[in-house]
Amino acid sequence: MNKEDQEIVKKLIKELMGKMTFSDFSLEIEDRSGLDEESAIFNIRVSSSDSSLLIGQQGATLKALQYILRVMARRRSQEKLRFLVDVNDYRKQKVESLAELAENVAKEVIEEKRPIVLRPMSAYERRIIHMKLAGNGKVETGSIGEGEDRRVVVKPLRETLA
Repeated sequence: MNKEDQEIVKKLIKELMGKMTFSDFSLEIEDRSGLDEESAIFNIRVSSSDSSLLIGQQGATLKALQYILRVMARRRSQEKLRFLVDVNDYRKQKVESLAELAENVAKEVIEEKRPIVLRPMSAYERRIIHMKLAGNGKVETGSIGEGEDRRVVVKPLRETLA
């Protein structure tokens, strides 16, 4: 991502936050683009004392904020800008807690030799669980259910049952 794109995104965030009547916030942009321009992505960290209003219940407001920013960015940039918005490290902490949950559930599945079905999760959350346990040679993961009721199932591998 070039400096021009960074400035576009900064301006959009400031504009949106102003329209939402937020004045006490700071921005930090971390460029995480790799060698492949198609997969260029960057993280936008917003710090604010009003974080609970920006995050919302279970991150719903944060997801909506990111969606609105992406739509606005598409209209102002020639390129498709890929970015993640995080408020007071909410997403980072969410990923860490899901990774910890995955490890704990895997241990329990191995010890008790029975599958465990997790609570309903978003596709993003399920993906984190699947990715965290993909390298674990003693359990396998799958998903069941549909829509908002879709859940991850963690099962012991057959050879661990014997």
